[in-house]
Amino acid sequence: MINAAEAAMYQSAEDDAERRRIEAKLYAPPMAKRRPRGPRPPREQPQRGQMPVSDARSMMAQLAAQGAQLGLG
Repeated sequence: MINAAEAAMYQSAEDDAERRRIEAKLYAPPMAKRRPRGPRPPREQPQRGQMPVSDARSMMAQLAAQGAQLGLG
């Protein structure tokens, strides 16, 4: 009876992508058995009066490009 229900679900799928989604749902481990997700890494918070490293790198790249245009480097 379960095989008939599974076959009916596959037949109702319109394309292969939908069949893969159905199969993933059917054979996925139960939510209670899944490994819990870890906490997200904290975002980079600059201290007062300081700029984040990513902004500093961006600014250095802009200055290098301007220097190259002016023939300084």
